[in-house]
Order: sequence, then structure tokens, then C-alpha cells
Amino acid sequence: MNSPLQILYEDNHLIAAYKEPGWLVQGDETGDQPMSEKVKDYIRTKYEKPGNVFTGVIHRLDRPTSGLVIFARTSKGLQRMNKLFKEKKVQKTYWAMVEKMPEMQTGRLVHHLTRLANHNVTKAHNNPKHNSKESILDYKLIHSGSKGHLLEVKPLTGRQHQIRVQLAAIACPIIGDLKYGAAKPMPDKSICLHARALSFTHPIKKEPVSIKADCPFHQI
Repeated sequence: MNSPLQILYEDNHLIAAYKEPGWLVQGDETGDQPMSEKVKDYIRTKYEKPGNVFTGVIHRLDRPTSGLVIFARTSKGLQRMNKLFKEKKVQKTYWAMVEKMPEMQTGRLVHHLTRLANHNVTKAHNNPKHNSKESILDYKLIHSGSKGHLLEVKPLTGRQHQIRVQLAAIACPIIGDLKYGAAKPMPDKSICLHARALSFTHPIKKEPVSIKADCPFHQI
């Protein structure tokens, strides 16, 4: 939990770092130090910036997951990156190690998700329900072994717990994800879901950006 921050990309407007399983991206009621504060500390130290440092949270990962998180260093960067995410102009790639091999090695999953907010759980339905939101992802099998099956997942929508619940809905729960049907926990309470890569056109420089984060479980 106290590992040093790994910076994966950095310029005047954006900064991307590796999220350890168990880290928060943004502060919550636990009071644990979130990544946003770790990034502030890094910038404050590296650039000798006194006082408050701007770190805009653009997107989040669930606490038990690992991988790439990008923050804004300026309000212009935050506003424009938020727009790119909203307009689905950021390509997100995840890796997920699942307990069971999917029937099809590649495929597209379409579900309609509803939230049980009191339990912090999402439910997947095959047909639209009251207040449901359509959820779409593409996946392909990239490795299969005795300890699990590694999928590359590209979500086309951005729903809470989307990958976790959609894979569980096809009877392929993510290893360690007890909330969505995994058989047993991981020793560190993480789940085998990893934000592997982000690709987008830089909103200020207008240059292509592609960032990757090494996966902690692909050799499990």
C-alpha cells in the first residue's frame, strides 16, 4: 500500500501513473491517502511547487483493480480530457483473468445494467429494465493456462463495475472478485482486472498518445 508512485506519462497538462491494487483514486470516507494526493506530492516535490497543486481526477478505477490512471495538471487539461471521455474518444484496454474460458474466444457482450446503490453492486440483464443503462464491451482470449484465462477487454461504454458484472453474466467471473461470483479471494484482496492501456489524441498538443501499464497478474 505504501509503494512509491510509478509515473507512466507526464507533460505540462497531463500525468499518468500506475495504480496498485487497493489504492483509492480519489479520497473517500476511509480517509486513506488516494492516488490524487500521491500525484500532488510527486509534482510538489519534483517541481518544488509550494502550496496547493492542481490535480484533476479524470476517471477512476475500482479499488481492488490495478493499472493506468491519468490525471490533469491544468484546468484546461481536465476540461478537455473530460470531453474526450464523454465523447468516447479515448480507447480503453483492460486485461482480465477469469476463472472459466468463455464459450467464444472473441465476442461482444451487450447487457443492460442496473445499480443497487445500497450494496454497491451492479446487475446485468439481457433486456432493458427500468433505469437500466446499455453496456457494451468487446473481448478476446489472449492466453489460457491452468490458473486462469487472460482476456483483453475493450469497453465501449463506461458503466460502474461494467467489466466485472458483464463477464460474470457469461459465467466467467474475474479471479478474486467475490462480489461477482469468484470462487475465492486473492491473498491481497485484489481482483485480476487491470487497466492496461489508454489511447487518445492529446487535447492540447493534438498528437496521438498511447500509454501502457505493466500487468501484475498475467503470469499467474
